[in-house]
Order: sequence, then structure tokens, then C-alpha cells
Amino acid sequence: MKFAVLVFPGSNCDIDMYKAVIDTVEQPVEYVWHLETDLSKYDAILLPGGFSYGDYLRPGAVASLSPVMDEVKKAAEEGKLILGVCNGFQILTEAGLLPGALRRNQRLKFHSEVIPLTVENNQTPFTSEYLHGETIRIPIAHGDGNYYCDQETLEQLERNKQIVFRYKGTNPNGSVSEIAGVINERGNVLGLMPHPERAVHKWLGGDDGKRMFSSIFTNWRKQHGTA
Repeated sequence: MKFAVLVFPGSNCDIDMYKAVIDTVEQPVEYVWHLETDLSKYDAILLPGGFSYGDYLRPGAVASLSPVMDEVKKAAEEGKLILGVCNGFQILTEAGLLPGALRRNQRLKFHSEVIPLTVENNQTPFTSEYLHGETIRIPIAHGDGNYYCDQETLEQLERNKQIVFRYKGTNPNGSVSEIAGVINERGNVLGLMPHPERAVHKWLGGDDGKRMFSSIFTNWRKQHGTA
């Protein structure tokens, strides 16, 4: 299995994402610059956190127009797995690959802490190694993580089980319905604000993020008959 970690001007979590793949599933992974126009050789595409293009206009808005995003959309249509974390989540919503939008945190403050999440849906290629309803602890670091969608979209997300993670206890940013991560209807594009790539070693404070990468790898192997 081959992973791509996309790099935009202003990305700053690309190294963490790259190392997380190496440390968890030990699969080939490459950095891919935002001007790339061919992602055909990759099986999974990871959009890391950071401040792409300085968050000008809106976080993720300019990056969503980068040449590589046409290839990301093509990969999504082909059923390849795409994971966007923090700024990557913002880019995916701006590109129309995920519903909703990310707004300024409710109290207009940047939040950086380790928080509890509830696994709302473990029937996805990204969460199959978690338990439904399990509480996990994953770091957050964002100023624009307030997930918003209208009532009709929220009802659709609930109905289709597209809400994958919710904040448990304190809602750090004011997200509607405590939403921390959502998936597309097809189930191959996931976006979340917390950083699983920063939680893959106990010596870092916890390894609850490790199973997201192993879930991706396990499901890819099953799909390709190598399990």
C-alpha cells in the first residue's frame, strides 16, 4: 500500500503525518507537492494540518483550488481512501468533498489540548479497529474548528451515520452537535479536526490515533485480497 501526504504552502503537520504512517503500518509514503497532477500510484491520500496559504480568505479555501485537488477529487470518485486532518478537513469541505464548513472557534481562541472523543461510527475503513461508543483521547490544535451545517444536512448526517467522531464532555469550539469528524456518503473520505498522527506512541501521551492508520491498512488489504 502506498500513501501520499499532500504538502501545501503553509502545511506544518506533514512531517507528523509522514512519520505516523512509517511508525504505525510501515508502508511506503511520499510527500506530494500541491502542484502535482497525477496521484494514480497512491492508494491513500492524506491531507495534513497547518495553515495552507496562511489561511487567507478562509482556512482551506485557496488550497482547495490547487492543481492537486483535481486529482484528489478523481481519487475520491475511484473509491480511494482520503483522510483530511485539521486544515486538511477544512480543505476537504472547501473542495466540496465533505459537507458542512469549519468556522472560527466559538470563543475566538486557539485551542491546543488533548481531549476525549466518542467513536460514533466504527463501520468505516478508518475506524474499524475501534469500538462503537469507545472513548479515545486525541490532541487538537486549531482556531477554526467549529463545524457547522444546516439542520437538513445534520439530519442527513445522522441518518446516514456520517458523523464518525464527537467531542465528549466539553465542546472545545462550538461545533454543531459536538461533531469532531464526518465522512462522505460513500465512506471513503474522512475529515476530522483532532490529530490522530500526534497520538501514535504512548510516550507521546497516548496511542489512540494508531488504530486509525492500522484500520486504513487492514481495510486496504482486505479489499485487495491480501489479508
